[in-house]
Amino acid sequence: MGIIESIYIAETAGGAMYAIPTATLIAGKGIEGDRYASLKGTFSDYVKDHELTLVEAEVAEELGFAPGETRRNILTRGIRLNDLVGKRFHVGDALCEGTRFCEPCAYLEKVTERPGLVKQMVGRGGLRAIIVEGGTVKLGDAVTKA
Repeated sequence: MGIIESIYIAETAGGAMYAIPTATLIAGKGIEGDRYASLKGTFSDYVKDHELTLVEAEVAEELGFAPGETRRNILTRGIRLNDLVGKRFHVGDALCEGTRFCEPCAYLEKVTERPGLVKQMVGRGGLRAIIVEGGTVKLGDAVTKA
């Protein structure tokens, strides 16, 4: 079992990520107020699994990320996100399904101005997920396998 340590959204593509204490996860859309729920994200035209992204706090700390700098929605602690690919899991009272690794890309390297970041994060960039059943999540909520 893991926990939600932080929740972040950005209203527009490339917009600043900011922390929120609670979030509404909307099935088939994303986090209320986030760029991907409103189809304003940089990759909104790509594969439709940008509803929710998660990253492990342990990886963010190891790589020296500032809060929100990973550009992932939820920072978790205590759970291996790679193990959730192809599996359903609960985030707070929402039910999600891991679709694939959230590998870093040149875009993340560009916006963070951190050359070499892609190489450092391979296999540790987090998880992309779809929201199967929406719900509310808040800091400290559990992240558990379904």
